[in-house]
Amino acid sequence: MVSIQANLLKLYGQYKRIITLPFKQLDLAKERTELEALSKMFKPLDKYEFTPVDINGVPGEWIIPPKVVNDRTILYLHGGYYLIGSIQSHRNLAGNIAAAAQARALIIDYGLAPEHPFPAGLNDALTAYMWLLEQGVRADHIFLAGDSAGGGLVLATLLMLRDRGMPLPAGAICLSPATDMTRSGESWKTNIKKELVVIPSIFTQVQPLYLGDVDPHTPYASPIFGDLHGLPPLLIQVGTNEVLLSDSTSFAKRARKDGVEVTLEVWPEMMHVFQLTASFLPEARQALVKIGEFVNSVIQKASEAQRMAV
Repeated sequence: MVSIQANLLKLYGQYKRIITLPFKQLDLAKERTELEALSKMFKPLDKYEFTPVDINGVPGEWIIPPKVVNDRTILYLHGGYYLIGSIQSHRNLAGNIAAAAQARALIIDYGLAPEHPFPAGLNDALTAYMWLLEQGVRADHIFLAGDSAGGGLVLATLLMLRDRGMPLPAGAICLSPATDMTRSGESWKTNIKKELVVIPSIFTQVQPLYLGDVDPHTPYASPIFGDLHGLPPLLIQVGTNEVLLSDSTSFAKRARKDGVEVTLEVWPEMMHVFQLTASFLPEARQALVKIGEFVNSVIQKASEAQRMAV
């Protein structure tokens, strides 16, 4: 049974959907402004320190929660159709995840389309990861994390790191990741009436703006079509009411088939990236606890494996 708060959020989402036309022409400036405003509705769960940083030309920000274990680090990639979103819009979500994981977070303003089309955002994510290594942070102390389009970028970054023979992070956390730019998953049809956050008519406009003439089956754009062997442990959280549900469930199935350790959590009646609402929604706070447990489990297993190898 879902919480009262979840039902209230659902009613609010349904109201917003009613006043939104069935087909919505993309207005980038408006969408970017609205996301920034939405993010201000939900507060951080604790007091975090924020420090701007230049990452070899990529704007970034360190988010430091009250408790950090050793040099645990989360590289956070925000969502937003690959077109919108920023450090500001996702600062609290990244901070809450960092606190749950007892880690510091590095969130970046990667290049957004259409000004910076594919693979600009992916290259910026790679730059940030390599910068962390240059700063002396061990790869096995780093977790990649992201939501929606940012979750897709997380998986694409893992594929690129593996393909280039670079050290892989300890694991990755994906919240409702966009893994299939072709939108071939069944939930794009079955959940169309339940979806309250992602606007399908906007998503159909993303592909030409983000990919241009690039084949949407390209694994760095749609990780579900890639060879997933050798990726580190993954945590995927998704709600049952999302059009992106099958992006998560189908990806998890393919990843497991390729030998990847995947923890898939399907949250009943939850909306897209419900973790953003943690200051209001109990289920979101429970999901953050699960993220902390995942990070601790991965680190513990790695430590045990190292001891046994000695």
